[in-house]
Amino acid sequence: MKKTFNALQRAQPHIQDLHPYVPGEQPQDEGWVKLNTNENPYPPSPSVQSAIAGELDNLRKYPEPTSNQLRIAIGQHFGFTEQNVIVGNGSDNILDLITRCFVSDPGAAHTVPSYSLYPVLAGMSGQALSDVNFDRNMKLDIEALAATNAKVVFLTNPNAPTGVAFTLLEIESALQAIDGLLIVDEAYVDFGAQSAVTLLEEYENLIVVRTFSKSYSLAGMRVGFALAAAPIISLLDRVRDAYNLDRLAQAAALAALQDVDYFEIQRQKVIKTRESVREKLDKLGWFTYPSSTNFLFTEPQNTDGITGADVAKDLFNHLLSEKVIVRMFAANPLTCSFIRVSIGTDEEMKLFLTAVESWLKHA
Repeated sequence: MKKTFNALQRAQPHIQDLHPYVPGEQPQDEGWVKLNTNENPYPPSPSVQSAIAGELDNLRKYPEPTSNQLRIAIGQHFGFTEQNVIVGNGSDNILDLITRCFVSDPGAAHTVPSYSLYPVLAGMSGQALSDVNFDRNMKLDIEALAATNAKVVFLTNPNAPTGVAFTLLEIESALQAIDGLLIVDEAYVDFGAQSAVTLLEEYENLIVVRTFSKSYSLAGMRVGFALAAAPIISLLDRVRDAYNLDRLAQAAALAALQDVDYFEIQRQKVIKTRESVREKLDKLGWFTYPSSTNFLFTEPQNTDGITGADVAKDLFNHLLSEKVIVRMFAANPLTCSFIRVSIGTDEEMKLFLTAVESWLKHA
């Protein structure tokens, strides 16, 4: 006789109600222009391949458990020591460590819209997550952030999905106003925003989270890191999984970090393409947020000058029919009339714009 087990009923109550993070679609067949998950369109530094190849014979051995060599290099890159650095399996892993370590009653807070993983992390911890909503002008409401009394405040800078960057003055004002930790999630900062790293020496309630996925073209390796005061890093290390970054990922990230010239060339190529595409969207009369990221958040309008959720969805579907995939955020009234377009190569962006033109002829 089969023995049954009701897993849902046996799970903790806050897990029963948890909705998992939904990543962007990854098409499996060929021929797609993939502009939906903000991957870098260019390969990583050639030195990455050599570094990975150099580790293949060592795969029978465990990796260095703390990623110490990479920590040292990251610290030196930003003017700190390895005691100010923690490395994780993607920045998502770092955000999870922060939540496990520091989020307690009355919970965490985040701006809305922002990274949709934050509600999942709060839900996993069984804690509340307070929303501080943006309006269309995307002005950071520091008083509202402080009023949440949250133990941890998550702030994406530049913001995702809009691409809008906040100034260091705004971030410093937030650090002064809140009573908890401010987590500045800088996944896209290399594409045009000011980093809050310069504020770390003065503000011990600041954690700056970064990733190798975007500007270093290592999304497939899953390497993230955070910089903070040494006591914070020490606590995060207590809840970090042993061997949380494999041998190949450590080698790849170190090689990418050290190839400064290649990094800068590829970064500037993405920025140049982004601004070129934005100019073309401006000529169509579309509202597009100023972007400090490797994507554009734009509000399409049809030939009758109409915008809205239905118009954005119609364009989204047309692009799919042309095998061009972008992303929509339909659940929020601020974002539902927009599409988010990752910056690809010049050829990929030409195909995107051609598909937009064909939609306009029939919209």
